[in-house]
Amino acid sequence: MDWDYILRYGVKMKKWTDFLKKDVLNWLLQEDNAAVRYYTLTGLLGEAEDSPNVLRARKNIMLQNPVVKILSRQNEEGFWGERDKYYTEKYIGTVWQIIILAELGADKKDNRIKKACEFILHQAQDKESGGFSVWPNKKLGGGRHSGVIPCLSGNMVFSLIRFGYLKDNRLQKAIEWIIRYQRFDDGIAKKPIGWPYDKAEPCWGKHTCHMGVVKSLKALSEIPPDKRSKAINVTIKTGVEYFLEHHIYKKSHHLGKISRPGWLRFGFPLMYQTDILEILIILMKLGTKDVRMQEAIEEVISQQNDQGKWILKNSFNGRFITNIEQKGKPSKWITLRALSILRNWYKA
Repeated sequence: MDWDYILRYGVKMKKWTDFLKKDVLNWLLQEDNAAVRYYTLTGLLGEAEDSPNVLRARKNIMLQNPVVKILSRQNEEGFWGERDKYYTEKYIGTVWQIIILAELGADKKDNRIKKACEFILHQAQDKESGGFSVWPNKKLGGGRHSGVIPCLSGNMVFSLIRFGYLKDNRLQKAIEWIIRYQRFDDGIAKKPIGWPYDKAEPCWGKHTCHMGVVKSLKALSEIPPDKRSKAINVTIKTGVEYFLEHHIYKKSHHLGKISRPGWLRFGFPLMYQTDILEILIILMKLGTKDVRMQEAIEEVISQQNDQGKWILKNSFNGRFITNIEQKGKPSKWITLRALSILRNWYKA
């Protein structure tokens, strides 16, 4: 911990549990949400992956909704909805199901998961660059070169790593795409020219796309530290500093202003959007502790209700194949994320 932090916040460090208004661990460990139970056991309580409790919880993820219902709608060839609308058919196309299943901890050994991964690699990955495209290339196969965007590429790399594709050459090429093309200039430098920067103004405009940075960092954070190349580590360091300069959710050039008010309305799953919970989790997974994160931490704490729970305030329910929790109600996913942040931040 640096001296600036000690001087500002004092030398007496609290335990993360000191910030909880009620003990909600038993609530998170209930059997009705196997995925939350699994991540609570492993992430909050530190149980080993091969413990009976953890193994049972992981098995039950595949036996419960929403995983069961999502997989029941999968085409035999591995896709959902219309084949060519894997991205544009929001939020029932293939891309979105892969993201949700990865977030829920679906079994990477399941044949249906493998089919989905192979489909998206075959249909959406640009053969030339390795990035992922919103449209298929019907003439040459793979994804259309002109449709490659950063948030989709980051989300697919994140998901495919979770599903065991890290050593796959196609996935390695996608990681190289992030290293080569992801921007972190925050509108200060002159906008780069050439492909892919001349396309998709919301993604490649004058200002760096926040979502592109988040999803790229999220993807790279899934790579085990001993598997990260020097180039990967440089990209991670640059991306981390980008969000630290923003104090996570502020305008970097006007720190008194909130960059995206929606980032303070916590949601799950977030698809191509983000919030401060997701950003903080990524930074902590990368081992980051910096005074510039403190305001965001305090914002997380402030949203806890009197029962020690956090509310689902942002949701795509009604647009998914199946709803995930209930908007406006206490959320096990949001609470789990908040507790994970507090546990890591206040850990000695």
